Amino acid sequence: MDRRDTVVAFRARLSEAMERAGVKRSTLAAKVGIDRSTLSQLLSNENDRLPRADTVAAIASTLQVSLDWLLGLTHEERLGANILEKSLQIQPRSPVDEDLMRWHGEATGYKIRYVPQSLPDQVKTQALIAFEYGALHDVDRDQARTRQEDRLSYSRLPETDIEICMPIQALHSLARGEDIWSGLSLAARVEQLEEIASQTEELYPSMRWFLYDGLSHYSAPVTIFGPQRAALYIGGMYFVFNTTDHIRVLTKHFDGLIRVAQVQPHEISGHVLGLLEEITASDARAAE
Repeated sequence: MDRRDTVVAFRARLSEAMERAGVKRSTLAAKVGIDRSTLSQLLSNENDRLPRADTVAAIASTLQVSLDWLLGLTHEERLGANILEKSLQIQPRSPVDEDLMRWHGEATGYKIRYVPQSLPDQVKTQALIAFEYGALHDVDRDQARTRQEDRLSYSRLPETDIEICMPIQALHSLARGEDIWSGLSLAARVEQLEEIASQTEELYPSMRWFLYDGLSHYSAPVTIFGPQRAALYIGGMYFVFNTTDHIRVLTKHFDGLIRVAQVQPHEISGHVLGLLEEITASDARAAE
């Protein structure tokens, strides 16, 4: 491979790795320690030079790809021979999920992809939190409230980029007080739906929420922190994947949910308001 071919391969793979990671030019430039204009020049089709060796190494490390792959010398993207030893961690769930908050902070500037266990924390009302943690101690509810406030604050940061996917049936079950929401009062459900409609309007497009058909597709709760890690929640603990191949597979799975989504982010608020009309009308008929 001559120098021109190497430059072309580097430019294409740098663009590919950035797109897959959901990282912005300004963010990558800051992490690598170069000017945004320098990075833009490296991505330009007019560029015919490679950056310095330390810059290429820093880019590869930041994007979690191998140096040889970035330069087009190999099709193997993984970082090293010991990848299997470091590919998986089992992380107990802490009372306030300190690890999750730290991982969110470390992923600032990257795209966060998220399939929640029930509802996204950032849109939960205090009444819903009290219902979910009703059988637990007061300290657990207080910690859950703290987590909700932290997640909402994170979602409001200007550099935030979050995609959320969940089954449409889960939202409908909440509206109708079915399944795990059986016993949640109508007033609490109305308040929660109003909060969802409000927050999805306020946070769009930084936070984009998709609803897919849970009858034809399934996902366990998972959070993908850009190219850095993915945390799969299995109840009481997380399986944390740190390697490119695992993160790529989970990202592909998430993107598949987006492709089949029945309700798009700009439609969420209207869809929720429609559910509100449905349950209030049903309640009025029941009262007659």
